[in-house]
Amino acid sequence: MGFDLDINEKDHLMIGQADSTKLAEEYGTPLYVIDEMKIRENYRKVYQAFSKYYSDFQIFYACKANTNLAVMRILEEEGSGIDAVSPGEIYTSLLAGFEGDRVLYTGNNVKDQEMQFAIEAGIRLNVDSVSQLKRLAKIVDPDGFKISFRVNPMVGAGHHEHCITGGEMSKFGIKESEAVEVYQMALDLGFNPVGIHSHIGSGILESEPFMLAVETLMDIAGNIAQGTGIEFDFIDFGGGLGIPYHPDEEELDLDNFAQEITGLFKEKLVHYGLGKPTMCLEPGRYIVGNASYLLTRVNTIKESYRKFAGVDAGFNTLLRPSMYGSYHHIVVANQARAPAKEQIDIAGNVCESGDLFARDRLLPEIKEGDLLAIMNAGAYAFSMASQYNSRPRPAEVLVKDGETDVIRERETFADLLNKQVLPPRLLK
Repeated sequence: MGFDLDINEKDHLMIGQADSTKLAEEYGTPLYVIDEMKIRENYRKVYQAFSKYYSDFQIFYACKANTNLAVMRILEEEGSGIDAVSPGEIYTSLLAGFEGDRVLYTGNNVKDQEMQFAIEAGIRLNVDSVSQLKRLAKIVDPDGFKISFRVNPMVGAGHHEHCITGGEMSKFGIKESEAVEVYQMALDLGFNPVGIHSHIGSGILESEPFMLAVETLMDIAGNIAQGTGIEFDFIDFGGGLGIPYHPDEEELDLDNFAQEITGLFKEKLVHYGLGKPTMCLEPGRYIVGNASYLLTRVNTIKESYRKFAGVDAGFNTLLRPSMYGSYHHIVVANQARAPAKEQIDIAGNVCESGDLFARDRLLPEIKEGDLLAIMNAGAYAFSMASQYNSRPRPAEVLVKDGETDVIRERETFADLLNKQVLPPRLLK
């Protein structure tokens, strides 16, 4: 087991054929480094695995994982669609070159203005509640207007309770038991319901929970079709495909996973006479998660009641360890082959006790000035980053075949004050 690292003759970690130590010297730290070819490789792996078993297959990249314009442009070139959960993600998708019919807007607790924005942009709407359906009928002429619904299949899975998005505790989707009634309501209002969608959670590394969700959603779709006469253009099983964060975790057997899922899907299509709708998945983390590293410099070695290596990044740059207790593998990038010798805490620079990237992590002996590479930082790193403690957010660099491009400039102190306005009475 373990991760397959690219290390040069100087024992430096390589990212996209570029020396990580030189990247840190040129662009400063903390720094997000994204490997373009890894994104393309991951996308193609998913697409090829599923389309091999069911040809009418579509990926909608869950862009909440990483909305950098360059990342989204890469996926537009690859033929992906977009799973958008906010007007801002719709706006970014359009700038990245996606046509409206390649974007599916699945919001929750959506405002009328947000639906209006999506409609004007030609975006497909995936409705989350009866309230949203009724309000949509007042915003747009329902006659023939195509929509889909997010259904809660009462199946939930994920690496943390905050990432489980199905089941009785979830805020998402319409109730399984009300699905036929809600689809009929949409028909009665004049809408043309053409799709069905679910999403059970994220960070899934086994097929069993996903198989149960597929079976449940297909049974729901079959009941809807039989009860209302609706013919589905697409059936969307959401995302949730996980990646190994720990070296001892088994990678998802994607081909076997695809074969099992598509086999059950096709079996249910025949059972319920559902025709041949497009099969959709919404991977986010799987496509971008392992394509990026967060480079951070060790500035302090501190012997207190514990031994700490203090770095120039914090949970304002990678929130997952503090928010979810998530493990991210850490490599000493300037001595990537050095053997592990000591247990040490890797501490961030944010003024919070929970700002730790690792506790008791077995690592090589670390010195001040060393460069650490925090792996698997492509999903939910910059997208969840903040300016907490008034710290400007880092730059992002895209690497391909050793060539580098800055795809997001490092923020300045002036950016911290952007959009702030002092009232005249406080001016001196």
